[in-house]
Amino acid sequence: MKKISQPLIKSAVLTTLISFCTPVSALDKPKTMEDMWKIIQAQQKQIDEMKTGMVAVPNTTANKDVQNREKKAATSNVQNSETKVSNSNVKNLERKTNILSQEVEKLRTNLAIPEEKALKSAYGLGPAASKVYQVGKGLSIGGYGEAFYQDIVSDKGDSGAKSNADLERMVLYVGYKFTDRILMNSELEFEHATTGEGAEQKGEVSVEFASLDFFLNPMVNARAGLVLMPMGMINRIHEPLFYFGNHRPVVDQVIIPTTWREMGVGLFGAITPELTYTAYVVNGLNAEGFESVGIREGRGGGSQGLAENFGYVAQMNYEPHALPGVTVGGAAYLGNSGQDEVYAGLKPNVFTQLYEAHVQWKYRGLEFRTLGAWGHINDAGILSANKAAQGNPQTIGSQNYGWYTEVGYDVLPLMFKDTPQYLAPFFRYEKYNTIASAPEGFAGDPHLNQRVFQVGLQYKPIPQVVIKADYRNFSAASGSLPDDFNLGFGFIF
Repeated sequence: MKKISQPLIKSAVLTTLISFCTPVSALDKPKTMEDMWKIIQAQQKQIDEMKTGMVAVPNTTANKDVQNREKKAATSNVQNSETKVSNSNVKNLERKTNILSQEVEKLRTNLAIPEEKALKSAYGLGPAASKVYQVGKGLSIGGYGEAFYQDIVSDKGDSGAKSNADLERMVLYVGYKFTDRILMNSELEFEHATTGEGAEQKGEVSVEFASLDFFLNPMVNARAGLVLMPMGMINRIHEPLFYFGNHRPVVDQVIIPTTWREMGVGLFGAITPELTYTAYVVNGLNAEGFESVGIREGRGGGSQGLAENFGYVAQMNYEPHALPGVTVGGAAYLGNSGQDEVYAGLKPNVFTQLYEAHVQWKYRGLEFRTLGAWGHINDAGILSANKAAQGNPQTIGSQNYGWYTEVGYDVLPLMFKDTPQYLAPFFRYEKYNTIASAPEGFAGDPHLNQRVFQVGLQYKPIPQVVIKADYRNFSAASGSLPDDFNLGFGFIF
């Protein structure tokens, strides 16, 4: 039987080994070090098995005497042929080895420095707040910030407001994905660049939300912790790149008290790919904090919020596939706010309701949004009498409402085709009244029946950074109010 040279056997074995091993580029990219280790172990096992199966073949020396010239000639021809095949296989093997080494190095780099995921919204949260949903496992960090200069135009009244410059927010999102089914997400916010020695007006540090998500199936998932209330379009997606102007709409501050968060537990999911929902049971509002300017100070905020009463909130959003870019939705909040407290000698339930409906349409460069909200507070007369007894006379509105509509258009694509930059002039109109209906025996306040005209520009040199300029004209049923001009910037990461 003809003997085969050792170099040819080694070359064939290694070539077979490479062919048995699935190319690294064809593998699903390992998401964790554990995944990478499993791949390495599997490949090492294959190498060990191939080595065990190898049979050592003694090398025939070139200087061994050949007894038969014919046999020597035949052997020489075979060896020449084997040498050519061996050289070809060695070169091919070296090429494959270089490719394999490069792919392994890429995997090592990706595991050490994960590639940046595209920023996109998930489960009703803003894009930066949604980063944890896109990681394979482990830690996720994101955030946003916004700052502005506000010039008060004081020729239409004297409100006492002064021009100011403010780093309004610096926010850090920290998430951790324990498994594919359980993750933690949180938002830590620093306001006005300092804690101000405990003065909220000067600045504070707050946990905006911190919750655990439990993924069961696309239709039903659970969430528990300090949750953002699913009301309106801004309360959950409040990152500065995704609303017009340096300030959030006033309706989303006084009627829907953004940012509104409470301790609670609930469900979220997609009934169909087009229809999503979020529903929570939360600690109720505290009527002690209700004022003539709205329910904002009645929020618990996760800071030892009273929970003698509970609130129930739910939102649904419909995004029809037939109308790309269109979202139609609405939400409702119901719950007692009395918290077993005494008001004017009584313990009222203070049943509180808040409803909102919204529409958003994004088509090419066009962005259109409109929202309307209406609230009702039972026992508002008792609350108003209690304020008067405390020496703080003010009317708590039994009804309140607000609505706004806005439109903007990205004009840069009209001038520069396929530009990644964004420049949109926009216009917003708001109308709201926190005492739309006063309880019997108490008077409303025409100063709180207000409207706002706002115009401005949004410029995004890159998708993660925005520069804003806007002018707001305020007026009330009782007369004019100071206007303001705002210039600022925002970013997400």
